[in-house]
Amino acid sequence: MTGSTRSSEGLDPRRRRLLFRSWHRGIREADLILGRFADVHIDGMTDAELDAYEQLLDIQEQDLLAWMTGTLPMPKDEDTAMFRRVRDFHLNGGR
Repeated sequence: MTGSTRSSEGLDPRRRRLLFRSWHRGIREADLILGRFADVHIDGMTDAELDAYEQLLDIQEQDLLAWMTGTLPMPKDEDTAMFRRVRDFHLNGGR
């Protein structure tokens, strides 16, 4: 069981792959942050947003979690609009 609250049915192959990757990060905390975000937003993202989200998924889990929780400072080159969108979603309890 992934924890996902949505089915990938009806999603195009790229969105299905990104939804899967969001819930299979390797660290459960990262799964919960990215998976919940993807459950809510993946079907409404533009191609440019999908590109940005895919880049976010390429970041190492340890770094991503440290930046999300503020335990390590965020490098300026990684501080993207998509990162802030996911972080804000997480910090606002999934809203």
